[in-house]
Amino acid sequence: MVRYLIRRLLAAAAILLVITVITFVIFFALPSDPALLACGKTCSPSRLTEIKHSLGLDKSFLTQFWEFFKGLFVGRDYGDQSLRVHCGAPCLGISFQTDTPVLSTLLGDFPADLSLGLGAAVFFLILGVGLGTLAAVRRGKAADKAAVGLALLGVSVQIYFVGLLLLYLFVDKWQILPASGYTPITQDPSAWFEGLILPWATLVIVYLALYTRLTRSSMLEVFAEDYMRTARAKGLPSGKVVLKHGLRAAITPILTIFGMDVGSLIGGSAVITESVFGINGIGKLAVDSVQNSDLPVILGTTLFAATFVVLANVVVDVVYGLVDPRVRLA
Repeated sequence: MVRYLIRRLLAAAAILLVITVITFVIFFALPSDPALLACGKTCSPSRLTEIKHSLGLDKSFLTQFWEFFKGLFVGRDYGDQSLRVHCGAPCLGISFQTDTPVLSTLLGDFPADLSLGLGAAVFFLILGVGLGTLAAVRRGKAADKAAVGLALLGVSVQIYFVGLLLLYLFVDKWQILPASGYTPITQDPSAWFEGLILPWATLVIVYLALYTRLTRSSMLEVFAEDYMRTARAKGLPSGKVVLKHGLRAAITPILTIFGMDVGSLIGGSAVITESVFGINGIGKLAVDSVQNSDLPVILGTTLFAATFVVLANVVVDVVYGLVDPRVRLA
């Protein structure tokens, strides 16, 4: 297991390196000039040259990439000798727009994404697996048709539509919940929970459909296996057959999708939900950085999101062995 984890972590590091290179290449292919954006409309050629030098944009692609890569491990210095600023490792750079370290900005926005993504993931996993299992057990009956219908409804709607509809109903019309927004849990746990109810509900409605359908199809495949018929023939309780033998074998593909979804949500992929409910998370930060051609922030948010997706998949592979004994034997 230790050797396996080492191989997976080395592969994850290689993937992150490739993502960094691709992001650099895409940035250099963009037509916009971040130095020109920082300089403003009335920018003289001499001032533009100074800004490019201060931002390090006058260096070659390989030089900029090497300095960024080296800064991840040993840190790096920015500016001239008179105005030198040190960025400690792991240094993701300093924002072109705000002159603040990218890592500190990401860590400041990370609690919002962690609360939003992890909280929603717990709900849509439990509800999706529960509805999918119920639909498989009651195949062809009213419960199955209702679960499939809800899944189709969830697939048909978009996040922005669900979010705006929930805001209209629960905030504007019925006034059951306060206006959305993120409040740190350390500041006010009650306001933290109330502010995340609607964002959680939005993500649950959208993701619930996928997990319901996936669980149902996986459970139906497992029900057709010989060992399931043997378990029923032995007279085992139906609940034990479904949960211990059926769900445990069917959960593997569900965990794979769940790992990627959790990693991407925590890494900031819920940008539409953040925009609808006024949550300043990493997803919104990434969109703003692309609009401003802020390369350090683009790289930082990209690596941050990719790191969580890769690590989530490594964790899922380890969980496989705990959930399914056949994986341990393999």
